[in-house]
Amino acid sequence: MAEPDPEPTAAWAAGGTVWPESATARGAAAPAGEVVTGLIHHLEFWVPDLDRGVVSWGWLLDELGYKPFGDWPGGRSWRAGHTYIVLEQSPDRTASRHDRKRPGLNHIAFHVADQDQVEKLVAVAPSYGWRLLFTDRHPYAGGEGHYAAYLENPDGFEVELVAPSPGPPADRSS
Repeated sequence: MAEPDPEPTAAWAAGGTVWPESATARGAAAPAGEVVTGLIHHLEFWVPDLDRGVVSWGWLLDELGYKPFGDWPGGRSWRAGHTYIVLEQSPDRTASRHDRKRPGLNHIAFHVADQDQVEKLVAVAPSYGWRLLFTDRHPYAGGEGHYAAYLENPDGFEVELVAPSPGPPADRSS
């Protein structure tokens, strides 16, 4: 495996990758609509093994509608709209595994279209290294009426896949 690139942005530029908000991106495969203040621009996860990370994250992000965006020695990215997610095997990493129970990021939650899609993802996830957490409380580990699956990958990253909850029953008294 190639050594991680200490300057991924330089590798992106050399490879012709453009930032989502650049004029070049807007002229080509630009996301529709204006950027909204406060919208997440990107998330970057430092992984101990890029190939393993690409297997678990690549599958999940593809299933959630993200498209490959960048590929350079030591990193990959996927984009949906104005937001992209980066995996990087950085030489500056100080640990070999993410610990969601330490200060910092605990998990990232994604919207999922419906409860059936949550269950389909849960069923296939182990093939890509993800394991279901809180199995005794699934799919309501987040509380009554909150339909979600909590998955953890081999590197310790947790994702929450949240389906819309049905609204309160319609008032039929009138």
